[in-house]
Amino acid sequence: MKSTRPAGFPNSAHCHASATVIPGSKRIAPLFVATALIFSAGCSRDSADKEPVVSVQVAPVNKTTIQRTVTAEAILFPLQQSAITPKISAPVRTFYVKRGAKIHKGQLLAVLENRDLAAAAEENKGSYEQAQAAYTTTTAASLPEEIQKAKLDVQAAKQTLEAEEKVYRSRQDLFQQGALPRKELDQSGVSLTQARNQYEIAQKHLDSLMAVGKQQELKSAAGQLTSAKGKYLGAKAQLNYSEIRSPIDGVVTDRPLYPGEMTATGTPLITVMDISQVIARAHIPQAEAALLKVGNKASITVPGLDVWVQAANPHQSLKPGTSVQLSMLAQTVPDALVVPASSLLTAPDGSTSVMLVGSDNRAHQKTVKVGIRQDDQAQIAEGLQAGDRVVTSGNYGLPDNTKVRVEAAAEKTKGEKPSAEKPGSEKFGDEKSGSEK
Repeated sequence: MKSTRPAGFPNSAHCHASATVIPGSKRIAPLFVATALIFSAGCSRDSADKEPVVSVQVAPVNKTTIQRTVTAEAILFPLQQSAITPKISAPVRTFYVKRGAKIHKGQLLAVLENRDLAAAAEENKGSYEQAQAAYTTTTAASLPEEIQKAKLDVQAAKQTLEAEEKVYRSRQDLFQQGALPRKELDQSGVSLTQARNQYEIAQKHLDSLMAVGKQQELKSAAGQLTSAKGKYLGAKAQLNYSEIRSPIDGVVTDRPLYPGEMTATGTPLITVMDISQVIARAHIPQAEAALLKVGNKASITVPGLDVWVQAANPHQSLKPGTSVQLSMLAQTVPDALVVPASSLLTAPDGSTSVMLVGSDNRAHQKTVKVGIRQDDQAQIAEGLQAGDRVVTSGNYGLPDNTKVRVEAAAEKTKGEKPSAEKPGSEKFGDEKSGSEK
């Protein structure tokens, strides 16, 4: 194909033009302008033909749900917490729970030394029972001697009155018949009046004794009973204070003392927390807090937990406060497929693979799922079978389906030290074998 460029123009991406202006010539200007325009058009078409193409990736603009998440460091608090402090100061006799034990409300957690309190409670109980018996005797027993005497006086005065009334009535009949003088009838009337007055006085005396004496006696007995009851209840309460019980359901999170140690006033003996639910308290900026509402969904991520390990110490060589290395067996998998940890390859996306040597002596990349890691070994949960061969050295950057030659690994003796002999002084295998014969 012939070029469409005007004759005389070079086929180059870079165009150059030159012109000479002759002084005094006016006809050269139009020709020069036309030539420059044609020359410029040719250069533009060459630039458009050689413009580079860049490979890119594109993504469509979609409509979907997007969420704004506010993250912050938080501190967890229990739903309920009770730091149980004894009301009395006494040595701890027995603990019935340990740290981490689940307990319920009202459960007995510990008992303080309380033999003196138990004795005091028994003493006050006896006094209380004695006061009860005295009160019962006072309310149910016979009247005092003074009241009894007044009652006898009333009975005697009544009998005298009745006798005087009979005498007076008989003398009155005799007087009406004319058989008795007036003087004796009047004397009998005086005696009857005196007997009636004596009876009324005795009756009033008895009534006053019954109204006042009995009431005061009952009050005295009731007061003694109340006093004895109060002392007994106080001693019983002191005894109950030596029994430490949980006020809530929860878990024992702290127990700082040991049996035999003295409790201090105001110092918690046992701490119980209800962790059936937890409350996370965090401080967040005001701008982000304004976006939150009560009831919004949230999640909690825990980086780690505290672990308590109890170990036997028969020779008492382990001392409290010493820093130790803790190793805990979490899981045992029998007949596990294991490979050297050096054979594992980790991709940028986090997947793990190994280079598997097949029967064709080629390395094939195989994706595997790793389980337990122990020292320089790793468990393969998925992807390999017993007897498969994996590349342990030279596997990094090895392309898939590469022809390989398997070399025997150099065995290292435990505690082997480098040889101190000079280069060239080592003996070959044949000479060594000959010297040993």
